[in-house]
Amino acid sequence: MKISPVALLHKLNVVMLAALKPLGVWGIGALAVIDSAAIPVPIDALLIDYVVHDKSRFLLYCFMAAVGSAIGSLLPYYLGRAGGELFLLKRINRQRYEQMRDRFEKQEFLAIMIPAMMPPPTPVKLFEFAAGVFEMKMLWFFSAICVGKFIRFLIWAIITITYGPAILHTITRAIHQHLAYVLGFSGILIVLLLVYVLRKVFDRRRGTTLPVEES
Repeated sequence: MKISPVALLHKLNVVMLAALKPLGVWGIGALAVIDSAAIPVPIDALLIDYVVHDKSRFLLYCFMAAVGSAIGSLLPYYLGRAGGELFLLKRINRQRYEQMRDRFEKQEFLAIMIPAMMPPPTPVKLFEFAAGVFEMKMLWFFSAICVGKFIRFLIWAIITITYGPAILHTITRAIHQHLAYVLGFSGILIVLLLVYVLRKVFDRRRGTTLPVEES
């Protein structure tokens, strides 16, 4: 009997939640590591649940989830650092690669922090991979992820404390009722974000494009 990937992922989530959730702040940190590194976990919903049951430590939950996310994001970062350069150099020449890296370095903190603030399905791992490709300093990368994730989790925590745990069910129900609009709006935001970051990185105002070049 074959098990679908979705069902397998659900079972893994159930097992991880059962094992790690009772660990409190360490549990949310560990789940955030797993979510950022490999297996998708509904980390925002879990954070809300932690805050609902212990409002007095909401800052600690947000901090641990942010640090865990930053630790997990080191996997795509180092993958990009290990093989991303060769991947790009097969498509563009060395001079263009150096130009792209120099321009990324001018905007690197915001280029990582802003995507980290955005909720799913923002393709954050692509930006993390790019940070490794362009050899962003690990400390700056880690800090940008921490700041972005902390702001995102803090917003959820404040909303939960202000409006109560029912806000999650209200938001979920509203999303399901207007799913087409939500997906469309999310798609527009993601496209605008990608355009913004790519313009900053490749500086199109100077007429620089990214064609496939001969080495």
